[in-house]
Amino acid sequence: MSMIASVLHLDRKAIRDLKVTDCYSVHRVVYSLFDDVRNDAQKITSESSGILFADQGYTQDGRRILLLADRAPRDGIDGAVVDIRSLSISDDFLGHDQYRFKVIVNPTRRSSISKALVPIKGEEAIAQWFVERASSSWGFAVNPANLSVGPVKVARFQEKANRQVTIAQAHIEGVLSVVDHEQLSHSFRHGIGRARAWGCGLLQLTSVSHRTH
Repeated sequence: MSMIASVLHLDRKAIRDLKVTDCYSVHRVVYSLFDDVRNDAQKITSESSGILFADQGYTQDGRRILLLADRAPRDGIDGAVVDIRSLSISDDFLGHDQYRFKVIVNPTRRSSISKALVPIKGEEAIAQWFVERASSSWGFAVNPANLSVGPVKVARFQEKANRQVTIAQAHIEGVLSVVDHEQLSHSFRHGIGRARAWGCGLLQLTSVSHRTH
């Protein structure tokens, strides 16, 4: 399955016209660029949308959003053309052994008592959680000494059903070593962790080793 990487740039007029004000409105804009290929049953069971994004925030002249999807985006929203540039990811991109990475994650654990999701707080605790999840679930290992955990931002917004949503977003970067190429491929294509519909989980990778697979 080929993947399409895109950069969406919204200038100030587009931000105003599309009413981009919070995490939900960014989600709405991103998802409106793609055909909805899931049926109602798949949505109920949280079947992957095939869309990942990472909001890079404001630049001098607008807002920049990275996209990764299993299909090409449209070039406009509601009849208005937007600045979006796309390229196909080559089949051998995931064949390297090491990558520099950046990712926005939602660091949470499920309580063994209440079964509720509990946020992980503190940079050291988040780093430890990330290292553990990387090797056990995501197909790669990271050196904690070279792991950078940025300040955690908390996004609060209402989704379309007027349900209040609160999400912690931690910016993490470092160097990863692949331990399972198939698992890494799944992590790259489908994202890691929770809150992927809200801009978390997109692994931004840059190879730093020769291709071996």
